[in-house]
Order: sequence, then structure tokens, then C-alpha cells
Amino acid sequence: MRFRFGDLDLNTDTREIHAGGRTVAVEPQVFDLVAFLIQNRDRVVSTQELVEAVWKGRIVSDSAIAARISAARSAIGDTGADQRWIRTVPRRGFRFVGDVDDEAAPAVAAMAAAAPERQRVAFCRSADGTRIAYAVSGSGYPLLRAGHWLTNVENDWTSPIWRPNLDRLGQRFRLVRYDQRGNGLSDWQADNFSLDRFVDDLEAVVDASRLDRFALYGASQGAPIAVAYAHRHPQRVSHLILHGGYERGRLLRETGAEREQGEAILTLIRHGWGRPGSPFNAAFATLFMPAGSREQIDSLAELQRTTTTPANAALLRAAVDRFDVSHIVGEVRVPTLVLHARDDGVQPLDQGMALAAGIPGAEFVMLESRNHVLTRQEPAWAATFEAIERFVFG
Repeated sequence: MRFRFGDLDLNTDTREIHAGGRTVAVEPQVFDLVAFLIQNRDRVVSTQELVEAVWKGRIVSDSAIAARISAARSAIGDTGADQRWIRTVPRRGFRFVGDVDDEAAPAVAAMAAAAPERQRVAFCRSADGTRIAYAVSGSGYPLLRAGHWLTNVENDWTSPIWRPNLDRLGQRFRLVRYDQRGNGLSDWQADNFSLDRFVDDLEAVVDASRLDRFALYGASQGAPIAVAYAHRHPQRVSHLILHGGYERGRLLRETGAEREQGEAILTLIRHGWGRPGSPFNAAFATLFMPAGSREQIDSLAELQRTTTTPANAALLRAAVDRFDVSHIVGEVRVPTLVLHARDDGVQPLDQGMALAAGIPGAEFVMLESRNHVLTRQEPAWAATFEAIERFVFG
């Protein structure tokens, strides 16, 4: 995104600040601080939030924070006395004030102009008769995105979280995606959430969309589903892309902390799913998208409400936290790319590295991000799609 205020221009894609046409020299951490305050300018940002966003949760002294605030003010022509742009709110934190115009940066605007204007939504039946909704958009080489938790193929088309991803993929790929059973426009009454049934759903979508040989993209719990499908049908998968995935679900891992976190998430789901302003929504955003914008975070409650019921959300979460493909990863014989955010708070980095180490010949790309769900305003977003395109097209 590009943000204009006064004679200044901040571009999150190029990570540059311009003042009167000249580039302002600014350290990466200072840029992150200014960008975070602008993106959350509708409220006061606490010092703790800044520490989480800019210093990634590390212990930071008050003097270090004060020095970075001073450097941020200096970079945009502000001072502690004037506080024209960055205002200190005593005992509460900081707020970006003043008029700001935001718009898609040129690269994003060009992407949107070339993006597909519509999608085709249809339905098919899985092996056990469960109704599965799928959507097709874009043009180019066929790429199927495996189903994962929290999607609705209709609402995702206008979501500030998912639409940028769909637009970007649609530039180079004929993108096929679908809602898992119990989720989105697919059958909410499904009662079998085993890994095998999820793979059956993927098979049904492949057949219904008449895919012969295609790239398969599995994100989060879509990764073990994609691995299982590629193991079953290696001749159909030209490229396997695994993003933020895992070998063994959280409830099967050896560390008690991860199992406890899984149980805590289930409790939060049962009591706060789809409720705007609920503690669950805040906790959910902190886990899945800690660097998300206010618009993206606020959209989560609506996404939850239209995606499934609290009961189904808990059942799905419990099921995917028990997926285990550790016994078959070594038998996958498909060119594979594994992407994983360094500080992913949902699936730890070691899970991505285990996938890359277990699949023969897999390439591993580490993304500099804390987000499990990447957002278009962060550098890792563009890096992800560039890596996918390089992997598929060479």
C-alpha cells in the first residue's frame, strides 16, 4: 500500500519513504514503526503492541523505544514538541494523527487491473456423497489450492485477506480452489473429518474441474492434505507447493506446550467464534495474523460467521490438529517447494523444515514474517508469489 500525508509518501511494497520527491534514508526498524502506526491510525497503539510488531516480542528498554520513536519522527519531519504526525498519549502509547490518503501502490494497482473480474462457482460430490463447493478463476497454468480451515469461496472473492492472493495467483494460473467439508459453501452436515475424507474431497474437485496434470498448493492444514494426495497420485501433480504446513498436527506433537495451545484454541473457538470484538477474535488475529491491518483483523469475525458454526469450527480444528503424514513424506516423488514464515505463531518453523527435510529433493524458502496468513502489505507476501512462479515456470 501507499500512504500519503503532507508532502510525504510511504510505500510498503518498496519499503521507502519519499519527501518532496526525494528518498528519505530510514532504517528498516524505523520504517516498520512508522508503517505500523499509519496502518493502525484509527486508535492508540500501546507500547507493548509496538514491541510485538517492530521488535518481534524481544525485550526492549524504554530508552530504545524512545530512540526509535524519535528517529521515526525525524524521518517524517516531526518532533516531540510538534507531534504533527506521531502523538504521544501519556500512559497509553502512541497514535498517528493527521490526514492520510491510502491507495494501492503502483505494483498492486497494476496487479488489480490485470486481475480476473469474476470467478465461476460450482459443486461436486465427494466419494461419500458430501457436497463440495469449488471455484475457478484466472488463466494460465492450472494450480489447485487444497482446502483449508476458514474459507468461503464466495466471500473470499471480496475479502481484504484473501482477494489479493487470488488476484495475484490469477495473473499466471488458472486457479481452482474449494471449501472443505463442513466449511464455506460445502456441506456443513458432514460428520467424517478424517484425512482420507479430505483427500477424497480434493480428488472430487480435480475430477469435476477436469484437471489432468497441475500444480498443487497446500497452505496450513492444506499441506498434509496435498502431501497425501501427491503420494496417492504422483502422476497428476507437476509441482507440489507447501506453505506454513506441518507433518504432524499440534495435538500429536511431543511438546506439551503445543498440545496445550491446541486445546486452548478449541476452547476459544467454542466461546467466541464469529463475535466482533470478542477476546477470541483478538487472540485469533494475534496467532494467525499479528501484523494484519485493522481492516483485515476486523474482517475475521465476518469471515468466521459466514464460514461455519462454532461447533463445526472446533471439530475441524481438532481434526486437522491430528493429521499425520510423517510416515509418507519420504515416499513423495514430486518436485516440491516448502515455504514457511520464520516466526509463524500457528505452525512452528521446525514443522516446515521437517517437511522439506523429509521430502526427497524439496526446496526450502524461509519467509521473513510473523504471519501465518500473509498480508499484502508485508515484503514476504510478494516474495511468496515470486518463489511460487519461479518454481513452476523456471
